[in-house]
Amino acid sequence: MKHLLCLLVLTRFLSAGDHPEIRNDVDSKAAHFGDVSRKIWEFAEVGYKETKSSALLAAELRAAGFTVEAGVAGMPTAFVASYGQGKPVIGILGEFDALPGLSQEDVPEKKPRVDGAPGHGCGHNLFGAGSALAAIALKDWLASRKIPGTIRFFGTPAEEGGGGKVYMARAGLFRDVDAVIAWHPGDSNRVTSGSSLGNINAKFRFYGKPAHAAASPEQGRSALDGLMIMSMAVEMLREHVPSTTRIHYIFTKAGAAPNVVPDFAEGYFYARHPDMPTLDGIWERIVKCAQAGALASETRMEMEIIASVYNLLPNTPLIDALGRNLRIVGGVNYSPEETAFAETLRKSFLKPDASPLSKATEIGAADQPSSVGGSTDVADVSWNVPVGQITTATFVPGTPGHSWQSAACAGSSIGRKGMVVAAKTLALTVADLFTDPKLLEAARKDFDARRAGNEYKSRIPANQGPPLHYRDYAGTGESQ
Repeated sequence: MKHLLCLLVLTRFLSAGDHPEIRNDVDSKAAHFGDVSRKIWEFAEVGYKETKSSALLAAELRAAGFTVEAGVAGMPTAFVASYGQGKPVIGILGEFDALPGLSQEDVPEKKPRVDGAPGHGCGHNLFGAGSALAAIALKDWLASRKIPGTIRFFGTPAEEGGGGKVYMARAGLFRDVDAVIAWHPGDSNRVTSGSSLGNINAKFRFYGKPAHAAASPEQGRSALDGLMIMSMAVEMLREHVPSTTRIHYIFTKAGAAPNVVPDFAEGYFYARHPDMPTLDGIWERIVKCAQAGALASETRMEMEIIASVYNLLPNTPLIDALGRNLRIVGGVNYSPEETAFAETLRKSFLKPDASPLSKATEIGAADQPSSVGGSTDVADVSWNVPVGQITTATFVPGTPGHSWQSAACAGSSIGRKGMVVAAKTLALTVADLFTDPKLLEAARKDFDARRAGNEYKSRIPANQGPPLHYRDYAGTGESQ
């Protein structure tokens, strides 16, 4: 028995590295999963409403031999698909939610598919399909080699402000996972060694008294006034927060008619910062701005936390492994038609110094550790288990995120090529984790060192369930 165990360990060490058979398997399935990504792009479902997108991915994984548990952690569109048994348990993340108001055809000019409807301006149609492609290719490889261990695909809804992964972490779904690998669409190919911004967001609702705005204005108390006073106070607050802070908001409801004093108004506010304790202090001041708005307007204010996510915890061993495999896979090469699409699209960018198209082919340097960008609920996973991420060039270099331009790319062949780069890189890296125990050990040590002395505690109230209707406001294409 001892000799058998030694042989198994030796086999794992010797088999680490490039696996051409995995890359070939991904290529053989690429066209099909390109079609899957296109269908999800056409569905364009916003957070917690991704019924068709989630079902499609779950069906693909089930057909490939995975066991699927749907509706996990109190979210109808969240699911976990598993294959294999025993250790190690390696997770792959997949997202599939769209953004409100970014409906777009796959053409290089602004042309909504449906006016005002959602669109995949962050490329999550590619994220989910590409991750499923990687998981299925890995399943084929594990089965053919009879390698023990478990692949677990996490179908994660509502990344765009809904915090789906936070609730999955709270439900203990990552508790027995040894490492998690993920990716994200972007305009270049690189590993993610930097962090992200912690985020707290909430809806502030003001309740007043209606009245005729001309005949009896003194009888009214304007909920809109309360919200506007809050927003003006927040604008003044910007001068007195750290420079790496980001605050942004929209008014989701501001009254029904100009001649009626609004008795209800709602604003949706985000605050971000690289450090969660610092963000807590900033958020307290934003809440005081809301309280001041209610006091000055003689209205009543209620706040509902929608989501809160942590700053990302990088993992150097996983970053290094992903980087090695990304260099093996290589970047994206455009056809003449894709080059013409890209050049036309670039004319719509506000920045005249758009990145060269060669950026899609190159493997770029890692993100800077101090880089300031967006927020992601992947970060909450990274505080529970070692996580490694990459970005691949699914968008034309220079494309702004969350734009009609990125939505156009996400539905095009350019997006699908970047998705395949990601699927191969993820699959090769997870294969390394199955065949090299020292890589897993190093990832855990790095994770423990970064976590040391830092407590993870979500800012979402412990008794609050997922905000399944947080997208129910104008601009989503959903009925009210």
